[in-house]
Amino acid sequence: MVDILAAPQQAKVDTSLRTLAAISVAHWVSHFHLFVLPMLFPFLKEQLGVGYIELGFALTVFGVVSGLTQAPIGYLADHIGARKVLLIGLTVGGLALIMLGLHLSYVSLIISAALLGLANSVYHTCDYAILSTHMDEARMGRAFSVHTFAGFLGGAVAPTIMLMLVTAVGGLGALIVAGAVGPAAALLLIAVRIPDASSADRKADDPAAPQQSIVTPAIIVLTIFFMLLGLSSAGISNFGVVALMSGFGVTFSAANVALTAYLGASAAGVLAGGYLADRTTRHGNVAAACFAINAVIITIIATINLPSVVLTAAMGLAGFLGGVIAPSRDMLVRNAAPAGAAGRAFGIVSTGFNFSGILSPLLFGWIMDQNLPHWVFGASVAFMLLTVLLALVTDRKPAEPTRT
Repeated sequence: MVDILAAPQQAKVDTSLRTLAAISVAHWVSHFHLFVLPMLFPFLKEQLGVGYIELGFALTVFGVVSGLTQAPIGYLADHIGARKVLLIGLTVGGLALIMLGLHLSYVSLIISAALLGLANSVYHTCDYAILSTHMDEARMGRAFSVHTFAGFLGGAVAPTIMLMLVTAVGGLGALIVAGAVGPAAALLLIAVRIPDASSADRKADDPAAPQQSIVTPAIIVLTIFFMLLGLSSAGISNFGVVALMSGFGVTFSAANVALTAYLGASAAGVLAGGYLADRTTRHGNVAAACFAINAVIITIIATINLPSVVLTAAMGLAGFLGGVIAPSRDMLVRNAAPAGAAGRAFGIVSTGFNFSGILSPLLFGWIMDQNLPHWVFGASVAFMLLTVLLALVTDRKPAEPTRT
């Protein structure tokens, strides 16, 4: 009798793990594809005969398209099913790179960047909708952390993979092979029978449930929160090396080691944060505490010329704390989303990241052009402090569990 009762529970656990693994693969692909074009900039510059401004414009197109389509894709995922939209996104992103590899021109580059931006808009909306519906409530934070870690990993290995591909099959071949990863991942998700999630789930559970507006004060605040999160880390990630070298006299190798510690510790922090998120309902307080400590650490880095070993340790600790808050951040959004609207909620708040991706290169590039490298860290501290305030606002009242 015990075995009979345990069998359905074991089957549910196996299905949840399979779903988490498949969704994490999709998130890995999304971050891997983010780095394909930047890693090939030297090749593209030579082949197309353009400058870095023209190449940078392609990334701007990517960011703008992704930002404008996040919310609409979230609505689409909730209405026709996150599974279909995710599979289409993986395929479109892959075909965009394959197309560029088969027909390389500047116009093709811009079209490819636009299609990649459109494909990128499906991942947060669809991934979180499926995870929110099918993961065990008691392990939701850890599920979110594994998903986020997979994305970090995709970005971390992209430079090495692209280098190997360029060496083996050339720049055009590298585009085609990197693109083929998308449709291959879509086929994998089909093979493992990835489950669906949509607003139909809510209607099936409670046909009389009233329609709720997704654009609530909590969602608006969280969108700003996501934007500040992006701004607080983008300066360090993208301009930290040059800022440390020009403003603090740090060598190129030491600055890169420090940044590597920051990024690597961030990935480790995400996994630790998943366990923490499952053991508390005060996710805003977790985010506020981590960023308050981070603000102190980054202030020390900005004002004191630290020895290389101490600098690396401080950057590593800052990165770890930044990673810890990621699952709590996602739980805040999930708790704020009306039942059956996780795709729309994550689609809307994720535009905050896109806005930060558009604004941060301009802001921190301007700071460096003004020869104010210390303010790369100083501005990051300012954004962290604003993030702390917003995190506390979101946690004024414990969130009610979301029905799934």
